[in-house]
Amino acid sequence: MPLQLKRPLVFIDLETTGTNLSTDRTVEIAIVKVSTDGTRAIKQKYINPQMPIPKSSTEIHGITDDKVKDAPTFKQVANELRQFID
Repeated sequence: MPLQLKRPLVFIDLETTGTNLSTDRTVEIAIVKVSTDGTRAIKQKYINPQMPIPKSSTEIHGITDDKVKDAPTFKQVANELRQFID
């Protein structure tokens, strides 16, 4: 059954350095935006967390320090992500 949306619907998936909201950081963000006409747009970004990624987290999501070392920080991409969601 197709969705009958009156406004776009956005799904956000985060991969992080851990589960503590006050100390852990995002290492990847993926956003799927479904428009009212049913079209989908996807944005995925690696994020440099500016801290080492614990081995236990890398074992879960497979993202290493090396994969994010040249990625932008969340602050650097926050406006771009907000515009995509709007």
